[in-house]
Amino acid sequence: MLKLFNHYVPSSTIQRLVFDALLLFVAVVVVFVMQARVDGGLVATVVPSAFAFAVTMMILNGALGLYRAGFGSDFRQTLMRVGMSIVLSVPVAYGIFQVLPWGEFAHEALELNVIALLGFVVAVRGFTARRTGAGVFVKRIMVIGTGSDAAAVEHALTHPANSSLQVVGFYPAGAGDEIRIDPKRVIHFDGSLLAAANHLRVNEIIVAVKERRGGAIPLRELLDCKMAGIKVLDLSSFFERVRGQVRIDSLRASWLIYGEGFRQGWGRTLVKRVFDIFVSLLLLVLAAPVMVLAALLIVIEDGAPVFYRQERVGLGGRLFKVTKFRSMRRDAERDGKPRWATANDDRVTRVGRFIRKCRIDELPQLFNVLKGDMSLVGPRPERPFFVDQLTRDIPFYAVRHCVKPGVTGWAQVRYQYGSSVDDAINKLQYDLYYVKNHTLFLDTVVLFETVRVVLTGDGAH
Repeated sequence: MLKLFNHYVPSSTIQRLVFDALLLFVAVVVVFVMQARVDGGLVATVVPSAFAFAVTMMILNGALGLYRAGFGSDFRQTLMRVGMSIVLSVPVAYGIFQVLPWGEFAHEALELNVIALLGFVVAVRGFTARRTGAGVFVKRIMVIGTGSDAAAVEHALTHPANSSLQVVGFYPAGAGDEIRIDPKRVIHFDGSLLAAANHLRVNEIIVAVKERRGGAIPLRELLDCKMAGIKVLDLSSFFERVRGQVRIDSLRASWLIYGEGFRQGWGRTLVKRVFDIFVSLLLLVLAAPVMVLAALLIVIEDGAPVFYRQERVGLGGRLFKVTKFRSMRRDAERDGKPRWATANDDRVTRVGRFIRKCRIDELPQLFNVLKGDMSLVGPRPERPFFVDQLTRDIPFYAVRHCVKPGVTGWAQVRYQYGSSVDDAINKLQYDLYYVKNHTLFLDTVVLFETVRVVLTGDGAH
């Protein structure tokens, strides 16, 4: 895993992006040199612009999920995503052609060849994704503990995104430590922890034991390992890195207070606000025809009102009215009792089911963003009734209210539709990751992931 702007990205993903960008760059330069017969002076123009083109197209396809870990395991899904990437890349590529200084020597046939090269690279990456390995750099990991937490670590590392992390064994934390993993993988070593780590060529140690007092964990030996250059992570830091979440069951208040992240400052707030206003205005202009059509369809099927306004909890626990397109029947809560919305809710109209699946119902919240009650990206705002319940039942739930709620969020693109307290716990773990690490880079990643979810229906909320 590599940490870019406080966000963890699988190193294998970066390697594939860099490789494909270089491949496309070299191919574009070769095509121009062979077909346009450019001289030495024009080569100086082609090379940097070809590099900019290749990087832009690979970042676009990476944002659309082509390089997402686990992609390529299903042929139909692969075909759909490759097709989507090509369809969206072509008009963007032609737009880039108008900006780059290629017009004086590039003709239509040459541009078509560049587009064909782009399609070839995208298709090859898509249909070979399932055969990608761990990448060049593999980290050898030793886990301290053999119980349920150690088993959870082992399970997390089976995800394709973590193929560059290899568990070499499990080191018992104490004589009475339970064994929830394969006993054959337990490390039996007569020397110290550092000696065992050096013997197994360990790069990292994961402490998969919650209790740190009473001698359950060899703290002195862990310090020796850290001083020897071996990285040591606790459960919270481990799950933050490999799952993009802050686990509630391994979280302590001291980690929130003393750990990195969870910083809120005027500079970050100002940048985020400017970004919200600019992108919201752009999206409102682009989405205006879709919003008008959605309003007409709602009226035709179920009459007025078109919009649905409901009280939600925002920044610092302040209440505000969220605005959405109405997707449920007018008598959805005729008994006055709040109910969780579910994925196949029988109160949803036919038009409502479609606009929810495509997230068109969320578009009026862009006005909430312009007003300042919401942000484009952040934890989804909940109703006061459920917030009171969840705050009582879930530790640290109120932490999510230290940033503005969002139209979309990290939890929405990482977790399926939630309709229970257990789902709220799982989503909170992603919300806490966002609150801890939110940057303009992560906001951009979430927005692109939202586009992917809408277009593919993969894990849509």
